Formats: sequence, structure tokens, C-alpha cells
Amino acid sequence: MRVGIILACTECKQRNYNTTKDKKKHTEKFEVKKYCKFCNTHTLHREIK
Repeated sequence: MRVGIILACTECKQRNYNTTKDKKKHTEKFEVKKYCKFCNTHTLHREIK
């Protein structure tokens, strides 16, 4: 079962990316380093509700 998630920047708290994840295989919160156009750098993005 795949669910839609939103990724937010940990520095400026802006919601930048939408993606999906498999809830059965990955139960923990999703974290990935991606580009933030507001910070103008690569920062850690975390899954939010």
C-alpha cells in the first residue's frame, strides 16, 4: 500500500516536495537530502503529516 507524503525542509520549514512511499516496508519517517529553492542549498528534507 503506497501513501502520498510531503517533504519539508528542516532549515526553513517550507514544504517543497510530494512523493509516495510503501507504508508496509518503510514504517519510519522518510528523510532525504534534496535541493531547497528557498534556502538555495541542499538540505535535509523530512516527511511531515
